[in-house]
Amino acid sequence: MRTESVTNISDRSSALPARRFCLAPMMEWSDRHCRYLWRIISRNAWVYTEMVVTGAIIHGDKNRFLDFNDEEHPIALQLGGSNPAELAECSKIAERWGYDEVNLNCGCPSDRVQNNMIGAVLMKHTQTVADCLKAMQDATGIAVTIKHRIGVDDQDGFNSLVDFVGTLAETGTKTFIVHARKAWLQGLSPKENREIPPLDYDAVYRLKALYPHLEIILNGGLTTTAQCSDVIKAGADGVMVGREAYSNPYVLVDVDNTFYPSSQYPSNQNQSNQSLPSRKEIFEQYVSYCEHQLTKGVKLHHLSKHVLGLFSGQPGGRLFRRYMSENVHKPNASIDTLWQAYECVENSNRAATG
Repeated sequence: MRTESVTNISDRSSALPARRFCLAPMMEWSDRHCRYLWRIISRNAWVYTEMVVTGAIIHGDKNRFLDFNDEEHPIALQLGGSNPAELAECSKIAERWGYDEVNLNCGCPSDRVQNNMIGAVLMKHTQTVADCLKAMQDATGIAVTIKHRIGVDDQDGFNSLVDFVGTLAETGTKTFIVHARKAWLQGLSPKENREIPPLDYDAVYRLKALYPHLEIILNGGLTTTAQCSDVIKAGADGVMVGREAYSNPYVLVDVDNTFYPSSQYPSNQNQSNQSLPSRKEIFEQYVSYCEHQLTKGVKLHHLSKHVLGLFSGQPGGRLFRRYMSENVHKPNASIDTLWQAYECVENSNRAATG
């Protein structure tokens, strides 16, 4: 189990990068192997765990749910729950484990979590959320943040959002990650809730204008760093990207230079003076990581799935993905299987250049 003194936590917190670019918590996707791949590409983007319910941490295998690679900092643990005492206990554990932030999920629309008063349904219970956030802040010295929608069901639009954020800000909560879509708790699947309700970036910009002292991060529909830059210029303090970063991880390659320039982040000085890493270089680093994880008993397909989109849109990219999908589950699959998949890319490049 990880432990860390309060002094060390305080020292590290003061050196953490701003939340200008965050990588979203995604169930069954943003596990520690995925986050390691992202960290190869960007050293400064904030990474968020999959949502972990409080009961799993309190009563389950803590190592399974909480362990992460040291390279993943800055990293936030996202919690699912609505019991203030349980969330406070999990926040204490997160601090001891070495997390930089603990985030409360008030955005997931899944039926499974609704029935347990977890996720987006909590937006209908503002005081409960306030009690949870206050208990979490009282229990830990690391940042306590919240991720939520702009509303749920037939709530009264922007006014409800303003009241929700205003009440929570009174607890001392300063960082709000806002998915710029309403969630419909009945009639739409979680996937449909990520796509069908219209995006309303303007609601997020207006929220920031009303609460300039709060840190407002916009999430939803972002696919390019140029688009993310425009969102920040329009008023948001930062952005959170999810599905695009997973399906096309190379989109992150210029995140550090764009959002964490060396003039403000001296640790990027050497990186900014070098050319951006190629897909091959990223793949090589991740394969080395996979090789080490295999010695720990991690299954190859749990590792390989995160790199399927690395060559998206490139010659041989589809063949690479197909080869991986068809072969990593085989009994004789090994680290060589990853290199054999990469040969599809190399062969396509050679054919394209004659």
